[in-house]
Amino acid sequence: MDRAELKSKAKQQIKGKIGILFVITLVIGVVSAGVTFLLGLIPYVGSIAAAIIVTPAFALSIVRVYLMVVGGKTPEVKDAFCGFDDFWSAFKVTFLVSLYTFLWSLLFVIPGIIKSFAYSMSLYILAENPGKSARECIKESVDMTNGHKGELFVLSLSFIGWELLGCITFGIAYIWVIPYVYATYVNVYHSLKPVVNVSAEPEVIDEAAE
Repeated sequence: MDRAELKSKAKQQIKGKIGILFVITLVIGVVSAGVTFLLGLIPYVGSIAAAIIVTPAFALSIVRVYLMVVGGKTPEVKDAFCGFDDFWSAFKVTFLVSLYTFLWSLLFVIPGIIKSFAYSMSLYILAENPGKSARECIKESVDMTNGHKGELFVLSLSFIGWELLGCITFGIAYIWVIPYVYATYVNVYHSLKPVVNVSAEPEVIDEAAE
């Protein structure tokens, strides 16, 4: 996985699309906040409904939008909602990833961090393979990232400077930084896809959780 090459490709892929990507991000942010607020007004079940339907579906939408961008397509505003056609699968993937990461974190923080990278490709796999179950997506993500978790960790650290730039510009730089980061991770996903079926690490806690 050539980090510099993947990031360079991302810069080229988002050229000319920053405007539409900003609008899509803005739509997702506003709608997500609004719906979450309104559902939160419903006693007991409102916040749960938001966690099940809104957040995972928009997360899947973002992945699909950037898969389009990296694939050379220009997304439309309506694509901000494309994850809702499979919101239940999106919820199951995000729920199980959160659960498994939490269980590994009980063994101290570091195992949880390592597993968060192991599961990081799960939603990308679902985005391209709607028929796959949540467990299949997670298992394939573990296979894909086997031997690459250290590289993924270093990649995440490489964006710290860009995150700081976003902060000191009062969020203005995020208009470019967010697409840059998302496009880079889609490139990472594509670079790891051929690695599928490499024997994965034992998932002792995962099996116990299931």
